Amino acid sequence: MSRCILAIDQGTTGTTALVIDEALAIRGRHTEEFAQIYPRPGWVEHDPEAIMASVSAAVRRAIAAADVAPEAIAGIGITNQRETTVLWDRATGAAIHNAIVWQCRRTAGACALLKEKGHELLFRSRTGLVLDPYFSGTKIAWLLDHVDGARGRAEAGELAFGTIDSFLVWRLTGGAAHVTDASNASRTLLMNLKSGDWDPELAAILEVPRAVLPEIRGCSEVYGTTQGFPGLPDGIPVAGMAGDQQAALFGQACYAVGEAKCTYGTGAFLLMNIGEKPIQSTNGLLTTVAWRVGDKTVYALEGSAFIAGAAVQWLRDGLGIIEQAADSEALAASVPDSGGVYFVPALTGLGAPYWRPEARGVIHGITRGTTAAHLARATLEGIAFQNRDILRAMEADLKKPLATLKVDGGAAANDLLMQFQADLLGVQLVRPALLETTALGAAFLAGLAVGVWPDLETVRATWKEDARFARTMAAEDVEQKVQGWHGAVTRA
Repeated sequence: MSRCILAIDQGTTGTTALVIDEALAIRGRHTEEFAQIYPRPGWVEHDPEAIMASVSAAVRRAIAAADVAPEAIAGIGITNQRETTVLWDRATGAAIHNAIVWQCRRTAGACALLKEKGHELLFRSRTGLVLDPYFSGTKIAWLLDHVDGARGRAEAGELAFGTIDSFLVWRLTGGAAHVTDASNASRTLLMNLKSGDWDPELAAILEVPRAVLPEIRGCSEVYGTTQGFPGLPDGIPVAGMAGDQQAALFGQACYAVGEAKCTYGTGAFLLMNIGEKPIQSTNGLLTTVAWRVGDKTVYALEGSAFIAGAAVQWLRDGLGIIEQAADSEALAASVPDSGGVYFVPALTGLGAPYWRPEARGVIHGITRGTTAAHLARATLEGIAFQNRDILRAMEADLKKPLATLKVDGGAAANDLLMQFQADLLGVQLVRPALLETTALGAAFLAGLAVGVWPDLETVRATWKEDARFARTMAAEDVEQKVQGWHGAVTRA
């Protein structure tokens, strides 16, 4: 009987569960969406129970579609939206407030105050991160300060903090395990990159009690077994865990120093493997844990654009100019260019390399001749322009150009976007046969822990290429477009 891994990809707009066998055949798959909550402009929340319901439904339906016996599932791998923050009651497992999503900008003022107090260099040097509301630390503090009685209960050890990986493992194991992995921990503003553990001084500055923090573990080990989780039998090892972008880097088999990938999801995220020693960026990038397997920790440089696929969703849901996200490619391709229109998709601020949480979206260059097609094309191009800015910063930190970039995520299926991205970057884009590399990375990590795959070389050998994209646009045309983009960014 072929052994399978259940990969749970808990994302920003929904949860995908995949049942993957040893040969990387997807035996079953299901995605379950859930609602986004916007209490105020710039604020984004999720109902933690809606997340758990989506996980349960996705798991049940993926297993049913796979038509495999429960004993064929050798382990569970988890990947997740990373900085999204939950506080829950240890006794009941119930969250005390909606989850604060990674996109949420409510703590921009708190981050500005920390900068005014001179803390930015300390956080930068110890965590590899910038003081931005993107990360979990200030979100935890906000919950402790704004939910009645939360701070006292946290200090008394009654509450638990976790990013979605922690909350999911807690629920999967019936409350037996309060853990996170090194990749997710490195996104909190609380983990010291060098020690690999929580930093007491940073926690004190952010006023986060040690009692709420989970144990930091590796990315490929058994954290516990399932107990009482709807849709799953008891006793399945929960054996792999990584934040979504690190999982995608692992799933793209970027195991050598200098290998990089870009995931086009709700946001766009470029990560490059930089080996076993962290590099401090001087160009607005982040240094993060890529993964910890055994006693070996691998680091990455990361650049994040907060809005990518979410901009296409806005065309669909906010403006109603397309019926489904996939329609954006045909609409954009119906015109030869954007007609001079630039869309800066700073709908929740600008990430790397600008780090401007106060920025907002701009559509620049509209004329009487602008159509929905021009706007659709400008939206796709805006995603690509953001990634160019990030990659140029990455090359400056490494002091050498990148030769190829692996791409994945839903929007990587958009050939028009991929070609324009290759034109802007001037490097080859390589698209894998399996675009769901985030879930694949989680499956690989779990499979390594339970012996489904014996080693990284076996995993690497399974990776298969689908297509390549190379520059076709003249360099002077690229430069002209980039100048127009940078002019639009100054207005955001």
